[in-house]
Amino acid sequence: MRGVDLDLFDFDYDLTWMGFFLNADGTVYGRYGGRDADSADSRVSLAGLRYALEAALTRHRRADFPSAPPPTKPPRTVEQYPAARRLPERACIHCHQVYDLRRESLQAEGKWRLDELWVYPLPENIGLTLDVDRGDRVAGVAADSPAAHAGIQVGDRLLTIDDRPIASFADVQYALHRAPACGTLTITWQHGQETHQHQLPLAEGWRKTDISWRWSLRGVDPQPWVHGDDLSAEEKRALGLRAKRLAFRQGPFVSEPARRAGIRQNDIILGVDGKVLDMTQRQFHAYVRLNYRVGDRVVYNILRRGQRLDLPLTLVARP
Repeated sequence: MRGVDLDLFDFDYDLTWMGFFLNADGTVYGRYGGRDADSADSRVSLAGLRYALEAALTRHRRADFPSAPPPTKPPRTVEQYPAARRLPERACIHCHQVYDLRRESLQAEGKWRLDELWVYPLPENIGLTLDVDRGDRVAGVAADSPAAHAGIQVGDRLLTIDDRPIASFADVQYALHRAPACGTLTITWQHGQETHQHQLPLAEGWRKTDISWRWSLRGVDPQPWVHGDDLSAEEKRALGLRAKRLAFRQGPFVSEPARRAGIRQNDIILGVDGKVLDMTQRQFHAYVRLNYRVGDRVVYNILRRGQRLDLPLTLVARP
């Protein structure tokens, strides 16, 4: 990402791949890519890529499509974040490090907020499921959601969100990313031969979803200091645990904070502070980072050779 114009190539930097359709003058006709917490591939397809490409070509041919304004200042790059100065001069800066360096710079200024972790919301956050092969087509509408209250129906075609044209899952995510944390967004869609427009209310917290997959989340303190593989459904059943309940086996490398707390290899982590949690080990790591602070004293609930143990641990930052 060194030298890349972040204002032009503005995308979800935790992704492994993102496509831009743009003119030589910097006009962005569309985007393609995106994922959810369950899969890196389920929201993309070759047919969907072709559909988005054809939509971009149509926009390119339209004389009324607004061109990018000429730049009035030098491009904004990741090297401009003060935190980037800690990296060797010739070191690669990977995509997810854009989020890391931005967060570290804001933390140094006392301006970073936890809510900034929820970027590029899913269409499901406003009640929409999109067709993978035709990213502007509505495949599902959640009951009692903002989209449902607006009157959007399965089979409708999205046209714009806050005046941003839609042809892909990535186009929708970008528009939602730019929408306010609380307020409204304007959505336009086509139902049959009719065009409709509605303002969707955005309640506080509407952006939140499962972000445990994000690589950049690993840099957020406090660290959980325990890690390992989830137990299988059969292993949980043998222990009398529900299939969705948190249960993972501590791996061979036991961190120093965990070792001091008395946690050992092969201990089964069942929860924290007596809470029964339905989640995976990966989601548990996100849970600790989002719900605790450095210096908090927590109690890990452990199963060791059939014996339940409660082991206190103080959450510390990475060295």
